[in-house]
Amino acid sequence: MKLVLIFGPQAVGKMTVGQELVRITDLKLFHNHMTIDLVSHFFDYGTKEGKRLVGLFREEIFEEVSKSDLYGLIFTYVWAFDLQSDWDEVNKICNIFESKGGTVYFVELEANLEERLERNKSTNRLKHKPSKRNIEWSEKDLISSLKQYRLNSFDGEIQKDNYLKINNTNVSATEVAEIIANKFKL
Repeated sequence: MKLVLIFGPQAVGKMTVGQELVRITDLKLFHNHMTIDLVSHFFDYGTKEGKRLVGLFREEIFEEVSKSDLYGLIFTYVWAFDLQSDWDEVNKICNIFESKGGTVYFVELEANLEERLERNKSTNRLKHKPSKRNIEWSEKDLISSLKQYRLNSFDGEIQKDNYLKINNTNVSATEVAEIIANKFKL
């Protein structure tokens, strides 16, 4: 079992790269908004109830996939490196897969703000992430999160053998997916 954890700030291209990885591998995609947008019909993700439900759905999916005969899973995540709770969440997810003999691959994406603001309005993003369709709100959230959190790692901060950091500002999702698949022999 393989878990490809793709992380980086909002609108960096995590889901789109994941979609391209699905196209060239036997991996399944579980992007973070699959649970966020489900729960948002009842509770805002920022609420205690919303976060609890998103966490429960994700954990149950991870548990079932980690025990299955699927080839592997891609999960996308916005990781705030300055929050211990996010480090704990990543460790919890990894432990679910590693405790059953799975391998976790860490893929960090980074892109400049101008490119991310353009991607924030892309047809693909808006199609798959209903909560991002309010562009004005989404842009404000994207910019404010940069002031509030550190959403890319420092050099050497992630001490994992299966780690790859890609600046995809000027690199297509198809090319990024091919780099990932080749690097990790997926």
